[in-house]
Amino acid sequence: MAQNTAAYIIGVGSYLPKKILSNSDLEKLIETSDEWIVSRTGMKERRLAACDEFSSDMGTAAAKKALEAAKVFPEELDLILVATMSPDYLTPSTAALIQSQLGAVNAAAMDLQAACTGYLYGLSMAKAYIESGIYRSVLLIASEKMSAFIDYEDRNTCVLFGDGAAAAVISDKKNQTSFSIDTICLGADGSLADLFMVPAGGARNPASQETVNKRMHYVKMNGKELFKHAVRRMSAAAIKCLSQAGISDDRISWLIPHQANTRIIDAIATSLQIPLTKVYKTLHKYGNTSASSMAIAFDELTQESRIEPGEHLLLVAFGAGLTWGAAVLTKVKD
Repeated sequence: MAQNTAAYIIGVGSYLPKKILSNSDLEKLIETSDEWIVSRTGMKERRLAACDEFSSDMGTAAAKKALEAAKVFPEELDLILVATMSPDYLTPSTAALIQSQLGAVNAAAMDLQAACTGYLYGLSMAKAYIESGIYRSVLLIASEKMSAFIDYEDRNTCVLFGDGAAAAVISDKKNQTSFSIDTICLGADGSLADLFMVPAGGARNPASQETVNKRMHYVKMNGKELFKHAVRRMSAAAIKCLSQAGISDDRISWLIPHQANTRIIDAIATSLQIPLTKVYKTLHKYGNTSASSMAIAFDELTQESRIEPGEHLLLVAFGAGLTWGAAVLTKVKD
């Protein structure tokens, strides 16, 4: 295979569950109000997967849309990457389950876990596989059933998260709707892992009656500390990424941020001197869907707005780990 080829996103798709959990619904579950939630997060609704609907199912649905948009058959895929912190099982991988559901018989498959930054981490891996010539066609999926790990008695976390999936086909061949993957900058700081974690379910604290009684299988987070790190880390990653791409912030047509909190998003836009009119938000409709939130926003933006050839998109994300990253995409010229 040819070496040093470019990597292009040639098709995207997303999937949202049908069930809507509104702020008024949450008012019936916990002590909160629509005004309190909107003023602090910007969120009004989020989607919840059905009881028999899991990350593999949502990921498969999103993948089918991306494959159709890219005009790629499942048998043509070389690799399937799934970014998720809510896999169907600890093992086998959700990627393997999706490979079977798609009938992608020639594709290798694996999961990756970088929490809310998972889509960017996966995008960097897909870019590396394509540009090295190892593979020619990679399917990247971000799929999350966060509702399975949310404590609906904890108003600090249950108002934030929703479920959903998104996918992208990355190839060494471009088409008329392609985006080139220009630069990606990633980071991590494991010393702050306790700011966002699910304490039980792994080898350190296996499932037991004690961990269940202590509600250790749910997300625990320190929102105030995460806020400070999120703004600083995403802004720094974005500046580094723009510098490496040789692009000034005023040349960015759209900022597509991780959809965690409208205050965080607005602070990043201010830090980067990007007008709010160029910031794409979906959190009011879907809440925070972890790894898939930015990917869902990217798909919806390409459907709703015509991105002209040569225009640049800036993607930024931050998640548990801690992890963070940024990427610059450019609409390919005909």
